[in-house]
Amino acid sequence: MHLSDINNVLNSFSPITLEEMDSVKLMNRFDTKYVFSSAKLPSFLKLLTGNYRILEISGERAFPYNTIYLDTSQYLFYNQHVTGNLSRHKVRYRTYEATGATYLEVKRKTNKNRTIKWRLKNNFDSGPIDNEASEFIHEHILTNTLDLNPVMRNKFTRSTLVGTETHERITIDYMMDFTAMNGKSIGLPYIAIVELKSETFACHSPFRSAVIKSGIHPVGFSKYCIGNALLLDVPRKNILKQRLLLLNKIENEYFKSAGS
Repeated sequence: MHLSDINNVLNSFSPITLEEMDSVKLMNRFDTKYVFSSAKLPSFLKLLTGNYRILEISGERAFPYNTIYLDTSQYLFYNQHVTGNLSRHKVRYRTYEATGATYLEVKRKTNKNRTIKWRLKNNFDSGPIDNEASEFIHEHILTNTLDLNPVMRNKFTRSTLVGTETHERITIDYMMDFTAMNGKSIGLPYIAIVELKSETFACHSPFRSAVIKSGIHPVGFSKYCIGNALLLDVPRKNILKQRLLLLNKIENEYFKSAGS
């Protein structure tokens, strides 16, 4: 991946501040993901300039994210996702390294395909979650007991776009790697995960026009589940076979373009 090419395109967008972006938090929304070779990012991003502004903090437009996913010893949240549970959760600590803030986040995918996110400013210090965190989790996941422990760490670089005329946000994630709590790790520099977050299905958004023009198709893709399947002996890996084959296809495409 040529990071300089990506950065050159990112620098061509008009900026938006974190405070200005508060009106587009979209904590209750529709999410649509697209996964493709990171080598395509520069040309894809060029199609979005003029219709979106880019989050800029202290002169930076690409930010490192550090996420720790929590789950039960029986991988409750992982199993909810891979078995197609229509109402499922994820629990994670996410550090936004540009601001230094860490939040405990609970995400729920509803049976109406909406994503709802709640978060609490709370740090994770490698030990058991504190009482405040435990109460927060139980408030949003209605179950009697949840014995949660860290399972997977995920790092990536993210840039965020906000529509100038449309009420939508786009996150662009790349330079991704995973590390399991047992120390095993893997890097996926060849993939980009782009996600459209909107209040409704915006059929006529400039973003949707760009993905159609680029021949990029939506695909369900969970970073947490893929990291587990790549690094851990988790059940039901066969359900993720098509996603793992997609990664292989993108990897081959990426290195083929790099060698041409």
